[in-house]
Amino acid sequence: MVDEEGLVSFVADGGRLSAPDNVTPRYRGELMRLMAIFVDSEMAGASGFADCINLAPGLKERITATHIVLQKFDHARQVLELMEQFGANTGQYVGAHPWASRLDRSINLGTRRMDGDMRLNVFHYPINGWVDAVVMNCLMGQATVVQLDELSRGSYQPLADTLADILPVERRHAELGQEGLRVALDTGHDRTDAQASVNYWYPRVADTFGRSASDHFSQHRKYGLRRKGREELLAQWQGVVHPILARFGLGVPDFPLSRVGEGQG
Repeated sequence: MVDEEGLVSFVADGGRLSAPDNVTPRYRGELMRLMAIFVDSEMAGASGFADCINLAPGLKERITATHIVLQKFDHARQVLELMEQFGANTGQYVGAHPWASRLDRSINLGTRRMDGDMRLNVFHYPINGWVDAVVMNCLMGQATVVQLDELSRGSYQPLADTLADILPVERRHAELGQEGLRVALDTGHDRTDAQASVNYWYPRVADTFGRSASDHFSQHRKYGLRRKGREELLAQWQGVVHPILARFGLGVPDFPLSRVGEGQG
């Protein structure tokens, strides 16, 4: 059985762990938490987006939305199988939470974690129409790409490999969000309405990057599960989405500096 000091030294030297028997209880706890956040977010994201399929303006868009939902459920399945190797009860997992449930749109959780499932807070908020859906998919899609790119470099090899395979698909989801927004604006959708969706989703997506000062992040860095903090990941995301919004003639909403350093950990 590997000891804590030996594990930390091993991953600090660039080592990667390959199986449940290679990890310590503390490492296992942090790894399982990361995997649960991913699975729950994919489950909730797919379930919420499924409700938007019939909002799509055409058959092509409805087929695309259906593919996105299918792929997100499959991504959840892949990581859930890794959790099963650590003893997670996957038979009861899918029915454990009402994945499609959403809060009132006026509620803003900020960085407060909801009790129960581990989905990122952004997936507790309801989508209001097709353009709102593609704006959310565009912004959150790019955040997912940034976050998965970081996690795919982590010290638990099976998870890193799985997320590396998932990453190109999630990158395509983000591109499809951009394409859906472009088509909507090109066909006369009210730009003011689209801007309102950007204003709503931008800060909520930004909150998904967590906070570098959290105890969880400190443990993730110690175990080689993550290395970049909130500020670096947030800046990386902003560097991608700000030019996208500019191309669509949409502005970046005010984002108070006081928010930086907060997050879901």
